[in-house]
Amino acid sequence: MAKAAAKTNVAAPSVERRPALAGRTLSAPGVKVEMLPPAERISLRAPEDSVAALSKALGMTLPAKPKTSAAKGGRTALWLGPDEWLIIDEAGKDPLADCAMVSALHSAVGIAHRNVAIAVTGPAAAVTVNSGCPQDLSLEAFPVGAASRTILGKAEIVLLRTEAETFRIECWRSFADYVFTFLSEAAGDAAH
Repeated sequence: MAKAAAKTNVAAPSVERRPALAGRTLSAPGVKVEMLPPAERISLRAPEDSVAALSKALGMTLPAKPKTSAAKGGRTALWLGPDEWLIIDEAGKDPLADCAMVSALHSAVGIAHRNVAIAVTGPAAAVTVNSGCPQDLSLEAFPVGAASRTILGKAEIVLLRTEAETFRIECWRSFADYVFTFLSEAAGDAAH
């Protein structure tokens, strides 16, 4: 006679999705490198004829010049090309849903799962970022609000200067550890 298997009430393990780099922060003299909270993001492509309708739906005027951005109410639009923007929403709203209401020709793709953001702040922030980024990050050449697709070391990033001594670095989640480590080492060097 076969023995009956004993039933046990074992709770399934709890699975929690954590953002890449959760809790990682580095402070060095003159600079701090830290993970920014999750945000909604979309990659937006549209011809010039559609920009006005999309701007209205997003509640802000999409920037039309290279190396510029626009911000309003926790939402930022970064110009990446003649017909391309990165939209970041930190206010908890869904820019993808806003764009879905627009009938004008455009392509909007949610990329919140793909990107993470790292802040580099302090008097040595520009030196830290410049350790791996070839752009001139002086305030004259890269003022507050300037945005650009560029590189940091061997990783492609999108760089935004949010304040005189603050940069937001957007990178793919798969490069997040590399970018954070690169910036951490550069911050240590900038402190000397």
